[in-house]
Amino acid sequence: MLSPKVKEELLEAQSHLRAALRDAAVNEKPFVCKHIAEIIHALHTLEHTEEILDKLEYRKSGDSGMFGNMFG
Repeated sequence: MLSPKVKEELLEAQSHLRAALRDAAVNEKPFVCKHIAEIIHALHTLEHTEEILDKLEYRKSGDSGMFGNMFG
């Protein structure tokens, strides 16, 4: 699990990037907007992937948990 400080910093970074994307949508070329949006998406994916990895790491042996038969 991401530490509270890291999570807070990532949320703040996403907030700043969203503001940059909003301004870029008016003042910059689409290429710039696309890449800012990709960074926002990458940060969002990082947070949620970390949660899934934690669930897999800490599951009990033989437990299919909420993933069902997906992981055997």
